Amino acid sequence: MFHPFLRLCSFAGWTRCFPTAAVRALFPLLLLAVPAGVYADPGLETGLEPDELAAVIAELEPEIRRAMVEGRIPSLTMALTVGEEIVWARGFGESNLRTRTPATPETVYIIASTLKTMSATVLMQLHEEGHFELDDPVGPHLNGVRLEGEDPERPITFRHLLTHTSGLSGGFSSVPVWADTVPTPIDQFLVESLEIEGPPEEEIRYSNPAFTLIAHLIEEMTGADFREEVERRIWAPLGMTSTAFAPTPAMEEILAVPYRPDADTGAQTPVARVRFAEWPAGGAWGTVQDQARWIMASVNGGGLGETRLISEETAELMQTRQFDEFTGPMGGWWTTTRQGERYIAHSGSVGGYTAFIHGNRDRKLGVAILTNGQRAHPHLVRLSFLATDLLAQHGLDGTRAQD
Repeated sequence: MFHPFLRLCSFAGWTRCFPTAAVRALFPLLLLAVPAGVYADPGLETGLEPDELAAVIAELEPEIRRAMVEGRIPSLTMALTVGEEIVWARGFGESNLRTRTPATPETVYIIASTLKTMSATVLMQLHEEGHFELDDPVGPHLNGVRLEGEDPERPITFRHLLTHTSGLSGGFSSVPVWADTVPTPIDQFLVESLEIEGPPEEEIRYSNPAFTLIAHLIEEMTGADFREEVERRIWAPLGMTSTAFAPTPAMEEILAVPYRPDADTGAQTPVARVRFAEWPAGGAWGTVQDQARWIMASVNGGGLGETRLISEETAELMQTRQFDEFTGPMGGWWTTTRQGERYIAHSGSVGGYTAFIHGNRDRKLGVAILTNGQRAHPHLVRLSFLATDLLAQHGLDGTRAQD
């Protein structure tokens, strides 16, 4: 749940993530090692011309296979959205290398830190309901949880938590799913482990505990379990029926195995599934089609069709830079502008899995990717920009689709 994307590839400087010339030279041979993908109809009729989409996919699929080889990604599922439609979804590679199980859009992966954008949206719903103002100190809302070391002259506010400027430490404390112990309950974790490393607005400290604190705040304000609130307020309204904090038996049947290349041999090796105390920061599982529904709602101003999660004004606020000296907007989204067009994105990584969601706000285009590849962020960033660029180049524009 740490933030390797920030170290590996700047969102604004994504071109630095293109593969090396040496690897590109090997691509024609290595490509043969990637099994054919399995296509699944997302079940939605589109108003798009088939030739337009076919042209996009014809250029995109070879790059997906190349990214899998160069990123050593065993399987990858990807979905594209235009306006309020999932126009394409497909799986590539194998979700279980031992059984040679092909990945499909129904394959389940951990969605990791992409969950942060959903947790932040629930908190912003409570803001719209009048529970707090963004620059209010969070302390009075914590009910028993103390922020040891907080400077009363510079208190931590809701805006600080949502922009990773609170001064709270990072943190990722995991235990194997099969261990005898379970992750520490939220309140106990916050009392025992919450640590302030510096004053707010001093620097960006990507903080999983900050989002654990957000979960606690949601529970205090609603009187309900955080997991129930996320499901009631986000997943259910958007029809995200294959996303859960604990995989159901049906989800476990199609759960991708997490892999990591062996340091000595390079061979893909399965790694332990983990749970972690900071689970509200990214401890949920789902499918790429559900992730596509989420990015659609996000680039469409906080809603889909008749479903509205937050107002368009709040959605705009969440996707806007909050501090001149820091790049982060509200609610965990990363933003950049390319050729005058605005983009949002978020990645996630937990041992043996990498996730990415990405959208073009001005054209209302979206990309969702889930993998069982280790730290594959640079390759997923490149694919996501390529996908939205190709959609735009071939005339697929979500604003046009809604006219």
